[in-house]
Amino acid sequence: MPISLYGTLYPRLFSEIVPETGPVFDIKHIEGRARDHEAAGFDGVLLPHNAGWADNFLTAARAAGVTENLNFLLAHRPGFVAPTLAARKLATLDHYTNGRLQVHIISGGRNAEQRRDGDYVEHDERYTRTNEYLDVLRSIWTSGTPVDHDGVFYHHEQAYSELKPLRGYIPISFGGASDAAIAVAARHADIYALWGENLAGTEELTSRVRAAAASHGRDPSFSISIRVILGKTEDEAWQRARDIEAKTAQVGLWSPASKTFGGHRPAANAENEGSRRLLRQAAEGDVLDKRLFMGVARATNAPGNTTAIVGTAEQVADALLDYYRLGVTGYLFRGFDPRVDAQEFGRELIPLLRAGAQEIDRSHPARAAGPSLKAA
Repeated sequence: MPISLYGTLYPRLFSEIVPETGPVFDIKHIEGRARDHEAAGFDGVLLPHNAGWADNFLTAARAAGVTENLNFLLAHRPGFVAPTLAARKLATLDHYTNGRLQVHIISGGRNAEQRRDGDYVEHDERYTRTNEYLDVLRSIWTSGTPVDHDGVFYHHEQAYSELKPLRGYIPISFGGASDAAIAVAARHADIYALWGENLAGTEELTSRVRAAAASHGRDPSFSISIRVILGKTEDEAWQRARDIEAKTAQVGLWSPASKTFGGHRPAANAENEGSRRLLRQAAEGDVLDKRLFMGVARATNAPGNTTAIVGTAEQVADALLDYYRLGVTGYLFRGFDPRVDAQEFGRELIPLLRAGAQEIDRSHPARAAGPSLKAA
């Protein structure tokens, strides 16, 4: 099955270990990093969302203007834009990118951040809202006539979009590990996105999603969001990992100087199930499986994809391909230095992953026809 490899593109320079630098909508950074990812051989990039960051619709549009083949996975939170308007906005961006758009739906994992945008809907209810929101999106994208809707969260009469997505739909990627999230993913996700758990956790979660989706006659593909820390030698890679763990409390997103979070590290009693799963696994040990490093997840209380595969490029590729053997066909990478990550991964890691996936497929021909993030 085709492997798909994505990076991450923010509207400005920062990371857990790189202080926020430059304008908050940094056009040179956006264009430069987009070109870096395309030149490095990535299939696409994620455009993340955060209450307070620049509009990622416009970040995607700017990046699309300087690339030809790079796909854009736009993180989007239901609840802040009416789904009828979102359907038109997304269809417009899909045309602008010439069909290079996918949408990553995030219902929201932390109440404090949701409330920064005036959203006081609680966790499980947010997924109920997301379910209705996606029903409306699909109806607007697919209907040739105006449609009415009378739901719990949304009501409209004679809604219509004369502009439809180029392929008739826009692939939906979906995140969330709670029971409420999986129930919605089962109905709507073309791609189910996991954080970088250990192999046992990954297999357990993908099995649950497959079973839930099968009840709706659906078969999503799977993508894993995971960090990578490379070194020329294994010792060098692990030294980098320890340095990164130590720096997360001193500089970057979780430091007191950060305007994004102001040093307010997420609490250990995480509100979302994805973070709780990572923290439970971090309690099992500092390194899981072959080389899954839990130090940064533990140091930050796992607010997102904070686990990392550590080693030489060959060692990292070998460990990552274990997820491919479990049926994960998409990888979403984020290093810790956006200035050089894309080039390093393109030079050292991407060729190994593509060659390794092809070898696995040759050994198991039935896999070759499966879906992927790129082809969904």
